[in-house]
Amino acid sequence: MLRPSHFTAVLLFALCASTVFGITLRETARKMLRYGVYCFVLFVGSTIVLSWVMFFIGR
Repeated sequence: MLRPSHFTAVLLFALCASTVFGITLRETARKMLRYGVYCFVLFVGSTIVLSWVMFFIGR
């Protein structure tokens, strides 16, 4: 059975959530796309930053 890594799961969640946010919170297609990409970058960026913070706290 296919089991994604934690980072792959985060990417999948970020893709789904940012797609929903973009579609539901903006009016035009261009604004939807830009906001969806913005949300995706924030999801992934915050995950990377917080994982490094937890790494250094755990040491």
